[in-house]
Parts: sequence; structure tokens; C-alpha cells
Amino acid sequence: MEPCDTDLLVGWVRDQRRLTSLRLQRDRNGLRLAFYGRTSTVDFQDRASSQAWQREVAECVVAGRGEIVVEFFDAGYSRRLPWADRPEAAALLAALADPGRAFDAIVVGEYERAFFGDQLQQLLPLFHRHRVQLWLPETNGPLDLTDPAHRALLLMLGAQSRREVLRARHRVLSAMRAQVLEQGRHLGGRPPYGYRLVDAGPHPNRAHAMWGRRLHRLDLDPVTAPQVRWIFAQRLAGMSVASIARRLNERGVPCPSQADRRRNPHRHRGIWTVHTVASILANPRYTGRQVWNRQSTDPVARPGRVGRRRVVQRWNPIHEWVISKMIAHPPLVTERDFVAVQNIHAARPTQDGRFRRYQLAGLIRCGLCGRRMDAHWVHDRAGYRCRHGHTTGHPRQPGQAKNVYQREDHILAAISTRLAALGIDQAPPGTDAGTSHHPTRLAELLRTHRMTIVCDHTGWALTPNLPTTSGRSHEIMIA
Repeated sequence: MEPCDTDLLVGWVRDQRRLTSLRLQRDRNGLRLAFYGRTSTVDFQDRASSQAWQREVAECVVAGRGEIVVEFFDAGYSRRLPWADRPEAAALLAALADPGRAFDAIVVGEYERAFFGDQLQQLLPLFHRHRVQLWLPETNGPLDLTDPAHRALLLMLGAQSRREVLRARHRVLSAMRAQVLEQGRHLGGRPPYGYRLVDAGPHPNRAHAMWGRRLHRLDLDPVTAPQVRWIFAQRLAGMSVASIARRLNERGVPCPSQADRRRNPHRHRGIWTVHTVASILANPRYTGRQVWNRQSTDPVARPGRVGRRRVVQRWNPIHEWVISKMIAHPPLVTERDFVAVQNIHAARPTQDGRFRRYQLAGLIRCGLCGRRMDAHWVHDRAGYRCRHGHTTGHPRQPGQAKNVYQREDHILAAISTRLAALGIDQAPPGTDAGTSHHPTRLAELLRTHRMTIVCDHTGWALTPNLPTTSGRSHEIMIA
């Protein structure tokens, strides 16, 4: 009976494995090296060609002195990411701890492709602990930290790698700023709710145009644009954000994630929320002007994970936004109405002409869910409440915890009494001691010491602790 094709393939693989083992044994006196390379993007760089030239450079470095036996190559990861956050680099670091690893040293095709800033200095102790050499094209061999020239070269390469990134970043951001400001160009990303992307002609760069690249611009979506107009009209008429969200849910209007499922496959809730409506009302692109740099991303260290970072998104201050000088797409709201909607959020007088003041705004957190408690005016006095994430934009969930509510005057009185009993000076330096019990003074004291009031249905606590006149610290519980 003749062997099947699968048996032939298995036998061929076994033979190749034996030949490889014999070849490694024959070259056992040579150094075994792991090659590491990287390319930043996969859309604008060819991985195969980038990997090939880096591997060729590395092979020239080790020629006659060793052989590359294993390869690690990251594609689509920035050099600014630590090695622990690049999949292939992380796999290489994990392989270092294996006593039976297949390599004795590491070689890279280019320093700037592998390291950024002082990343190498952070990795060198790990390499040294596992007795793994690092070979660089710039040193034409292994890195020797006992050589002053190598140490100086290492500092120069790190600074050069950082400088290259910063220069490229500055050029790109400056170009994007000019394109938005002067041309009103759409720079990519998903269109806001109420708009769709349409063709805007060939790319202005002739080389890009020859490759078939085209520009896009925002145009009105006939299905969702009327909903955006309705949202702004209701807000201008005095309806609350929560009421708008509730009305949209009652009418069965698909929320943004449901209206564009292709770009939102990760969102499954399918209802309008207060945050969704507030985001639409705060988006200046509905005035017809192109706006850029409203948000940015920053790498932040992950707690308890040395060298690893996560990318977080943050809102930039309004003065950093870039707004086009011209109308770039059809508006859904006038600039006058948009500004009027933003001013609704500002402090405004009540019907009797007075302004409502909340002395402890931002200082009180719920002990049940950890959220910052909302300022709430009830019975002509300031108070604070927490509804544990519930809003009137959607029904309350069964079994949800009871709301936490406390009056501001009760909180301030309890804090003042308790601080005095602990011997804590409540008067800021340079102020009259007689004014120390004023609500504004107490709030300033809490902010100065970065204290937070944590409460639940049973009592209050101030955290962190404040030092007393005796030098000891106390947990300040306020029943």
C-alpha cells in the first residue's frame, strides 16, 4: 500500500528537521543569533521589502562570526512603544528566560528601527542577566559597554532616534493643521452622526492622485441629519439632555452606533444615553466648519506592569482646537445657535435672579459606586446626590441601589466640627481665624490638602488623612 500524501509530507518535514539539527551541530562553534526588526505601518510600507533589507544588514554584521537562527519582526507598531507592548519583541524577551533557547545573542538591522530614546538602556540589564549579547550595525558587532566609544555612540543613537520621531511628528502635525485651517480638508476618521462621506475629487498631490487616492468630504446623511437638527432645536427650546435622550429612545430612533453598525461592531447597547446626546451638542463640526485636534492620545504607564503602557484618549483644551476659516461642509446648525447651546451649560441665574453656588462641587464621591456626586438644588438649598449611573435617559434597572443624597450645609457643619475637635487649623495662612468656618474657606482647605469626601447611606469620611497639631493622622468620620 502506497503512503498517502500526508505521510510523505510528514516524512519530508522530519528529514528537514534532522538536516537542520545536523547543520546546527556542525556549526556549533558559531554564534547563534536572533534577528529583530520592525516597521511602523502596514498601509504605507511593504513589510516584505522592509524585513528583507533589515535582515540583509543584520546578516552582513554577523557574517563569518555567527548565524541567524530565529527571527522576530513587528509590523504596524511604533518605535515609541516599549518592547513589552510589541508582540514580537515581547516574545523575544520571554524567550530570554528559557534555558533551552535557540540563540545566544540578538542582532538588529537598524538601531532606530528597534529602539527609541533610552529604551536600550532599560533593556541592557535584562540582556546582561541572561547573558545575551546585542549586536548592532552601528558598532559592526557586539555592543561593548566597557568601550567609551560604544557608550557615547549609544547615547547619540538614542537621541537621534528620538529626534527623528519628534521632527516627523512636528512636520505631520503642522501640515495637518494647515490643511484644516486653510483648506477645511477632512483628514480621515468616521463621520459625525448626521453626516456621511462622499467623494471630493482626486488627491491634490499628483503622485498620490496617480496611485488612485482621492479626497473625501462630509455631506448630509438624509436619514440621521434631521435627528441632529431636532436635538439642537429641543435643547434651544429648554429641554434637558436627559429628556432628549429619553424622547429619542421612546421614538425608536437608532442611536449612532446602531445607525452605523459597520464602524461600531463593538457597541451592543443600542440606546441613546445622556453622554451621546451631550457629545452631539458639543461637536462644533455641525456648524459646517472642519475642526481638528479636539482629542489626542497619550501613552500612560500601566500600574504594576513595569515598562508597559496603555494608550488613553483625552480631550484637548478648546484653545488648542484647529477650526477651518471657511465652511467646509453643509451645516446642521448655525454658529449662533451652536454657541447658544454651549452657553446653556454655563452658570445662569434662576427665576428669582440669584446664582446657585455649590461650595463642594467635585469634592464628593459616592462610597457605593465611586462616582463623583452631582450637585443638586432641592428645597432652595444646595445638595449632592448619586444615582449610581442611572439617568432619566433610560429606565432604572431592577435591584439598582437607592440614591445617595446629602445636604451641603449639613456636610460643612459636620466637617467644621470634626476638624476643630481634631485640632486642625481651618484658617488658611494670612487669613483671619474668625473666617475659617466660612463655607468657602472650608472648601479651599479641602482642595488645598487634596481631600475627597466619600459618603454612603451610613456616613462620611474624608480621605486622605490630614495631619493634626500633634503630628498624628486621623481618619475623619462624619456620621
